[in-house]
Amino acid sequence: MKNFEDAGLLLARILMPVLFITAGWGKITGYAGTQQYMEVMGVPGFMLPLVILLELGGGLAILFGFLTRFTALFTAGFTILTALLFHSNFAEGVNQLMFIKNLTIAGGFLILGLVGPSAYSIDRLISKKPQAALAH
Repeated sequence: MKNFEDAGLLLARILMPVLFITAGWGKITGYAGTQQYMEVMGVPGFMLPLVILLELGGGLAILFGFLTRFTALFTAGFTILTALLFHSNFAEGVNQLMFIKNLTIAGGFLILGLVGPSAYSIDRLISKKPQAALAH
């Protein structure tokens, strides 16, 4: 059963960050427009590099299982904050759905932050002790 859990967590880690990696890359390629949109929404444009770092860098970290627990918990908080800042005006189109989507994504990242990345991760490779050290 442990192998099934590890494979399931790996699949989750592959699927969960797709939106973030794609969004982070889109913010790089549409930097000026994204910065302007953030400012219209009341978020300082100078924060865009941090958003890109979290979305693209954090997404890749989750994908490869590097600093997984920290990144997943931080991303959960970021996703809830994003819901509140950008999707809380339910009178506008699909904002209510986007708000609920963000809460659902945050829940998935919260679970990942609590259970960890699985055996198939950089975190697990880093945490393994060398065999020679265990023999002494």
